Amino acid sequence: MTETLERFLHGLDAEIRASGDWGRVADYIPELARIDPAQFGIAVVLPGNRLVTAGQADQRFSIQSVSKVFSLACLLGRIGEQVWTRVGREPSGRRFDSILTLEEEQGRPRNPFINAGALVVTDELVAGRRPKEALAEILAFLQAAAEDEDIHIDKAVARSEAETGFRNIALANYLKSFGNLKNAPELTLGTYFHQCAIEMSCVQLARAGRVIAGLPGAPAMLAPVKARRINALMMMCGHYDGSGDFAFRVGLPAKSGVGGGILLIAPGRASVAIWSPGLNGYGNSQMGSYAAERLARETNWSVF
Repeated sequence: MTETLERFLHGLDAEIRASGDWGRVADYIPELARIDPAQFGIAVVLPGNRLVTAGQADQRFSIQSVSKVFSLACLLGRIGEQVWTRVGREPSGRRFDSILTLEEEQGRPRNPFINAGALVVTDELVAGRRPKEALAEILAFLQAAAEDEDIHIDKAVARSEAETGFRNIALANYLKSFGNLKNAPELTLGTYFHQCAIEMSCVQLARAGRVIAGLPGAPAMLAPVKARRINALMMMCGHYDGSGDFAFRVGLPAKSGVGGGILLIAPGRASVAIWSPGLNGYGNSQMGSYAAERLARETNWSVF
């Protein structure tokens, strides 16, 4: 299995680099706008911590919204099902930073993976303590899950987001106006911008994803019922208004980020991290999405 998968991944890497269809980087975040879109890496962790990689699997990148999986995991461990009083569990059908549904539904975000929902999750993690303590919890979770302490926040990316994140600022103030933000908006926003600026490699991210996949040999950090909840949300909501198309094509829970990363979960079988910074029209990695589809077809890992 490992040798066959390794041959496939290297062939996939060569195919993607030959195609040249990279998409566009997230140019509304200045630090991300500088990144060359023509890059690709993939890492697959199998049961027993077997690792298979191809391409730039050790290149660090800003995980952006992939961090929402792990902030939610932290919050589920902290307050459990109470989180659903503040945020829903339904697909949004709109862009990740849309304010329309938030207005229609009286300040309760549709799910924790759109930006408004992620702000609520971060706000709850900050409640009653300092932002740096909430960030330390998320980083500690990632470091323990990946069994790697060399995971940090890219302060330049965090600063770039804070300087240009006007839509997120609007969302936070809107949440506050409906009473669904406990902290001052600037505290929650500052924490959120730094959370999204965590940088990891595909290898580190795939190893962290083991706790979501429930792989044998993974650190025991997440109760199976909580992992199932997260996987369900990743399947329905992990690719924003492109979630249905991704589920149709790939058939696996996944979470994307505008840094070009995708965390892909084959429950009980594998944790996969893919990175290619060029995005498609939904704001998801263009070649990363293609790679996920090809991998699912090759391995027959689809949950359907």
